[in-house]
Amino acid sequence: MAKGLLIGFSIAAPVGPIGVLCIRKTLASGRRSGLASGMGAATADALYGCVAGFGLTIISHFLIQQQLWFRLAGGFFLIFLGIRTFLSRPGGEPAVARRSGLAGDFLSTFFLTLTNPLTLLSFVAIFAGLGVGSARRAYIDAGGMVFGVFIGSALWWGILSFGVGAFRNRFDSRGLRWVNRVSGSIILGFGVAAFVSFFAPFH
Repeated sequence: MAKGLLIGFSIAAPVGPIGVLCIRKTLASGRRSGLASGMGAATADALYGCVAGFGLTIISHFLIQQQLWFRLAGGFFLIFLGIRTFLSRPGGEPAVARRSGLAGDFLSTFFLTLTNPLTLLSFVAIFAGLGVGSARRAYIDAGGMVFGVFIGSALWWGILSFGVGAFRNRFDSRGLRWVNRVSGSIILGFGVAAFVSFFAPFH
């Protein structure tokens, strides 16, 4: 489990579109919103960890073979999300996360993380190197690794959301507007990059 925790933490830590989205959600709506976004990503990481750890080859082959289409779908969603974030206008006071909004935060990052099958390839490579998922290892070992992956990923998102949340009160309406513009531009850039990468193999 300790190895799985380290793997989950290491894969979640690099700041990509999910990290930017989590930071923006935390600053705009509070720690709970940022944490809910992070839990969506952690759950998707654990799901990919299950596929890699338990040797679900049919699912993994399908996801890898269709990764370009997943990347295209993710690119479109990131472009839409980036534009919406850039144009959003914060109110006079920072918004308070609502329960209905928390579910949306969770689901958006969950599905966005699933559109990147490269995460699955990372788990497959790491688990194969550790011998997880092979016939000689019991399922309980794979289960412990997958649980560790979830805990490690969740730990990172908890640290990020609570750390960023400590600076939330320093942002007024104007500051949050710039947060929206900067984070929206970054998310839009990730979306354009994903969209361009879809067409690269055809040239």
